[in-house]
Formats: sequence, structure tokens, C-alpha cells
Amino acid sequence: MSEFMSLAAATAAGLALGGFFFGCLWWTINRGLSSSQPALWFLGGMLLRMGVTLGGFYFVGRGNWAFWLACLLGFVLARLIARRLAAAPPMDRSGPAREARHAP
Repeated sequence: MSEFMSLAAATAAGLALGGFFFGCLWWTINRGLSSSQPALWFLGGMLLRMGVTLGGFYFVGRGNWAFWLACLLGFVLARLIARRLAAAPPMDRSGPAREARHAP
């Protein structure tokens, strides 16, 4: 049971690391696009995200491949959640029909 709890904690840590990574990515893009110096935002954001995420993976992994894999699973789950949250809303096709794009 202890092994299962350790793997569940590693998965939860990966989920938290993924939430941090993709949340900071979203924040960096929003700030960088409205900034007069976007390169600093993008470079600084990338270094911060990668440093925290890699450090977190190293800390959680503890040299055990199963913990690394569980953390990676949590990170990928966070990516799937972030992708679903950031998806564009579906187009409304119930409106009036578009005109044909050809000559009469």
C-alpha cells in the first residue's frame, strides 16, 4: 500500500508541476504579447518554467524510474486538461447560411 501511495503522490506532483508549467505558459504569452519587449517575457518565462519543472521532476523522481514515470503521467494529464480548458469554443452553425463564393 505504501508503494501505491508513493506513486499516487508522484502523479499528483506531476499534475501540480504540469499545472504550474502550463499556467505560467498561458500567463507569459498573455503578458508577452502586450509587452514592448516580448523577448524578455518569453525567455524569462521559459527559463523559469523549465527550471521549476525539471527541478520538480528531479526531486520527485528520487532516482526511481517508477516515480519518474508517475510524475510524467501527471504532467501529461495536466497538459490534456490545459488543452481542453484552452480550446476554442465550437462554431455556431445554426445561423444564416453563408453565400456561395462563385460567380452567378
